[in-house]
Amino acid sequence: MTSPETSGVAVVVIGRNEGDRIARALVSVLNQTRRVVYVDSGSTDRSVELAASLDAVVLELDGSAPFTAARARDEGFKKTLSLYPETEYVQFLDGDCELAENWLAVAQGIVGTQPDVAVVCGRLRERRPEQSPYNRLCDIEWDAPLGDTTASGGIAMMRVLAFQQVDGHNQRLIAGEDEDICARLRNRGWRVVRINAEMATHDAHMTRFRQWWRRAVRSGYACIEVTSLHGGGPMRHWTRMRNSILFWGLILPLVTVAAAWLAGPWGLLPLVGYPLLAARIVLNKRSQGLPTRHAALYAASCVGGKFPQLLGMASYWFHRLLRRTPRLIEYKNGDSPSSGDA
Repeated sequence: MTSPETSGVAVVVIGRNEGDRIARALVSVLNQTRRVVYVDSGSTDRSVELAASLDAVVLELDGSAPFTAARARDEGFKKTLSLYPETEYVQFLDGDCELAENWLAVAQGIVGTQPDVAVVCGRLRERRPEQSPYNRLCDIEWDAPLGDTTASGGIAMMRVLAFQQVDGHNQRLIAGEDEDICARLRNRGWRVVRINAEMATHDAHMTRFRQWWRRAVRSGYACIEVTSLHGGGPMRHWTRMRNSILFWGLILPLVTVAAAWLAGPWGLLPLVGYPLLAARIVLNKRSQGLPTRHAALYAASCVGGKFPQLLGMASYWFHRLLRRTPRLIEYKNGDSPSSGDA
């Protein structure tokens, strides 16, 4: 039921082949409000049937345009306002997440009392971090700093007025859509904040190296998409990340090859930079209270991830050069035990 505390809130849940996860996501929302729209992006499993059985409003996107998270969220937003025109705040939720109890009321309490806040997010946790090192990496990544931030990660509550002011998401982006809209909001003077409250539980279900690799490729693609749009502005969005990928993934290897060709084995000395980078990351995470083994895992992922991220960046420029429409970079298809094709 919709409580007085969440009367101005509606929820848009997006999904594609999430199977039983979509049922968990919708139940977690319906426990807090009945104003929920589920947007499906061409699922071939039973996601649509599950959503309909829970009496959620279901919007199935057609294949006339590429499926992207940005498109799904925007179409869900439009459908929500057509059904509930009095909505002031929209909570976006991915179909592989479960909303934390009372999150809607907590988040509305922030945006409702701070008129300069356009986006509010909270603590996202991984459902089974002990299942695999890749799930553990997700849980570490979700533990982001509190306070004003540059992006919310896509799962967040947004002020309708602010969302409309920037014309919503850029539907052409296949990744990095959240960073893009938050950059445009911040350029308009709005704030994006992360609060110390439980927001949702995420179910990555990453058990294979291939999944981690493809997720890193998508990260690199998102990075160059965002910097191409906003890297030249005063906030220089993600330029540091872009430069880091280029240095560690491309420049240093090329320098090492050239040095080894000229100086023999001594030319391999630049490679010492990788363990030094990893050690610095470990020390930083240890200072934040992360156990050594988890900090080492995170450091290995950050350093090793430079190479698939570089591939993602290269893929972006390849598509731009040939003027091809990019395809979604998915890492979960065929790996979920709870859905037919997810």
